[in-house]
Amino acid sequence: MELNDANLQTLTEYLRKTLDPDPTVRRPAEKFLESVEGNQNYPLLLLTLLEKSQDNVIRVCAAVTFKNYIKRNWRIVEDEPNKISDADRTAIKANIVNLMLSSPEQIQKQLSDAISIIGREDFPQKWPDLLTEMVTRFRSGDFHIINGVLRTAHSLFKRYRHEFKSNELWSEIKLVLDTFALPLTELFKATIELCQTHATDVNALKVLFSSLTLISKLFYSLNFQDLPEFFEDNMETWMTNFHGLLTLDNKLLQTDDEEEAGLLELLKSQICDNAALYAQKYDEEFQPYLPRFVTAIWNLLVSTGQEVKYDLLVSNAIQFLASVCERPHYKHLFEDQNTLTSICEKVIVPNMEFRSADEEAFEDNSEEYIRRDLEGSDIDTRRRAACDLVRGLCKFFEGPVTAIFSGYVNSMLAEFAKNPGQNWKHKDAAIYLVTSLASKAQTQKHGITQANELVNLTEFFVNHILPDLKSLNVNEFPVLKADAIKYVMIFRSQLPKEQLLQAVPLLITHLQAESTVEHTYAAHALERLFTMRGPNNTTLISPAEMAPFTEQLLNYLFKALALPGSAENEYIMKAIMRSFSLLQEAIVPYIPTLIGQLTHKLLLVSKNPSKPHFNHYLFESLCLSVRITCKANPTTVSSFEEALFPVFTEILQNDVQEFLPYVFQVMSLLLEIHSNSIPASYMALFPHLLQPVLWERTGNIPPLVRLLQAYLEKGGATIASSAADKIPGLLGVFQKLIASKANDHQGFYLLNSIIEHMPPESITQYRKQIFILLFQRLQSSKTTKFIKSFLVFINLYCVKYGAIALQEIFDSIQPKMFGMVLEKIVVPEVQKVSGAVEKKICAVGITKVLTECPAMMDTEYTKIWTPLLQALIGLFELPEDDSIPDDEHFIDIEDTPGYQTAFSQLAFAGKKEHDPIGDAVGNPKILLAQSLHKLSTAFPGRVPSMLSTSLNAEALQFLQGYLQAASVQLV
Repeated sequence: MELNDANLQTLTEYLRKTLDPDPTVRRPAEKFLESVEGNQNYPLLLLTLLEKSQDNVIRVCAAVTFKNYIKRNWRIVEDEPNKISDADRTAIKANIVNLMLSSPEQIQKQLSDAISIIGREDFPQKWPDLLTEMVTRFRSGDFHIINGVLRTAHSLFKRYRHEFKSNELWSEIKLVLDTFALPLTELFKATIELCQTHATDVNALKVLFSSLTLISKLFYSLNFQDLPEFFEDNMETWMTNFHGLLTLDNKLLQTDDEEEAGLLELLKSQICDNAALYAQKYDEEFQPYLPRFVTAIWNLLVSTGQEVKYDLLVSNAIQFLASVCERPHYKHLFEDQNTLTSICEKVIVPNMEFRSADEEAFEDNSEEYIRRDLEGSDIDTRRRAACDLVRGLCKFFEGPVTAIFSGYVNSMLAEFAKNPGQNWKHKDAAIYLVTSLASKAQTQKHGITQANELVNLTEFFVNHILPDLKSLNVNEFPVLKADAIKYVMIFRSQLPKEQLLQAVPLLITHLQAESTVEHTYAAHALERLFTMRGPNNTTLISPAEMAPFTEQLLNYLFKALALPGSAENEYIMKAIMRSFSLLQEAIVPYIPTLIGQLTHKLLLVSKNPSKPHFNHYLFESLCLSVRITCKANPTTVSSFEEALFPVFTEILQNDVQEFLPYVFQVMSLLLEIHSNSIPASYMALFPHLLQPVLWERTGNIPPLVRLLQAYLEKGGATIASSAADKIPGLLGVFQKLIASKANDHQGFYLLNSIIEHMPPESITQYRKQIFILLFQRLQSSKTTKFIKSFLVFINLYCVKYGAIALQEIFDSIQPKMFGMVLEKIVVPEVQKVSGAVEKKICAVGITKVLTECPAMMDTEYTKIWTPLLQALIGLFELPEDDSIPDDEHFIDIEDTPGYQTAFSQLAFAGKKEHDPIGDAVGNPKILLAQSLHKLSTAFPGRVPSMLSTSLNAEALQFLQGYLQAASVQLV
């Protein structure tokens, strides 16, 4: 693509179309951009547009498109084509910093993100001058530019907060500190001075305070891994100024907005974080400064209002106290009973109250409320922070704190009892307090696993939780109902089973509640209860115990999906999946009606897939319906196909990328249930599955390979007779997969199925080419994973076609090749093969080579006979060799960058392990003994003499054991 006006014009038109709400206009435009993004100069055209276009909308759109393009394509993945030319990479890095600094803020943010994505891959080795180029801009004095630099540095260094320690990381941080720490400190001091100079100029202050916030964030990132010497030496400068900023109150920066945090709040929140980091990690060095920070933060907490805009500040301030109070040598600061009472009264209780803002979120923004409250993404809520502070205080002062709070809980419950309609928020706070007091340790899987002995959970459940669950009107006091449901869910491992069983029908009733939060919590609580394990590893709640409620449970779960706001509610869908899984054959009578509802839902969401978890559980539920019903009656598989195929066809025709891996898995499951023929409806689809475009998306590879394996297993003969022209296409897929280090094992899965299930004559003409391809790959990159798969393949070939065929095909490629493969690959590497079926295939294959291949007895191959036998006995008796050479670090399949749908394995579409040898060989050791006996009768005297001269004593002893077990002797 040339950098010319015509191309800029075309690109502008397509970008405008990608903003069109009409999918018939938008989709083709997105597809067009996707198709040209591999062309040279494409990113430079985007950068030209975002710099020079007259239309602001197009500039922003080009910036977003550019950032996403970089996100998808910048990382170079081994075996994958490099999607951005070197010339473009160099040009982007040469121009992007300047462009970012001179762009308006909206575009600056997108480019800043793009720089940090490039930096993650290229900095420092491939982009050594990035930092110096940025630091020199500090001297410009223009805070629009300075903030651009700070923002970019923040997105670049942010990863230091969660990277694992490594030498590479340390050397990178050291390089950054050497270049960046001093200029950053100088900028910090200069900015604070400017704040004093411009104390009355509100516009200047806004810019300066956003700089200070970014500088404070950078301080956090650079100090996170370890305390750098530079910052230790300059702690006085940083801490004195941080303390000054914490206590600063500039009227000009106070905002009237109740929701949005102002610059002052954001800065103070970050300083609280920085102080908490030092108090936790570098307490010795920070000790001199700690008392004044505790005082400043305490004063801040006591004087800050309940408005939403202060939430982040208050929660970070409380988190600071929480991190300090659980460190042994700060214990003395909290020991006094008055201090504890004061903290409880002034900080904890007020921040546990359910505010009108929370009530609004509960009613109008339920998705966000659930995410914060249930999934623990409420790190910045006051409640979560107050709860953490309670836990922190309980570490040393469990008795006194519990006593103080018990008084509060009782008085709150008494207030509620006086006038429930008016005072329900008191009960809500009481339940929250009990929960934070009682929970010491929590896991996603089991809820609360360790509780405070001083709180009687069961008694509280009976007296205060059960009455809410039993109330006849499910829509009255929805917040308290949600609290009660959440209580059952959190303390499920602590409450006795009879109380959980008592709760189940009540939870089912709450699936009908109008409140989204309430019916979502009910679904989630049921799902969690159904996963609990009883004493003998069965589910705690059995299908029999659920029998009286089964029909109502399924009915209400599906009805809940029709409630406003819950059409794609992932918690309800997960509960449907879990109910199917628990109830097993009890769901069979209901499936004919339910499958219609599931496929209808699938058709709707496939139009615009937006909720990945919902979609995943929907497919899991489909798999369970198929599995459970067909287990009871395999012939019902055709009625599932009738229901599902029309929707699947539509998904395949519209190329709904997110759903293809799922569709292939469900189709595999259906096809694997068929007895031994392949229905015509599947054969019609077969050619489409070989289209190269499907194989370009990594997420499709594992499920497509499995589907092709199912085709081969059920219809190898059908393919050979009615679709022989497709065999080269099938082998083309194998050739593509075998060339990739990440997917070569998938290529072998396919190849092994071809060898096992295709009629031998149908692939005779391709066999030699298959082996040549494998040898080419061995020469170009021989990895442990490839060798293991290669060994299984050649032994399977030997089992299927015989040892002579194996020897002949090797030697037809190159004379004496067979001996080289045995000597250089099989003998030294067979110990690495893992997996029971894989080991069995290798054992049977090697046994055949030893005993059914005449060339092994009377040619130059004979010298390999004993080492090969020794290697086989090693495979039986020695532990598996799982060492991997240092230079092999596989990229994980899931690691591929960009937005490609990663492969999502459906748990309930699981494939049974297949043993190609089956019952023909029960015990390979016995087979070896019997085969050696047979060989020795054909060559009397030869076998014992070969054994006695060169097999080591230990191996010989094992072999004697096999011969005894098989009751045979060598002659």
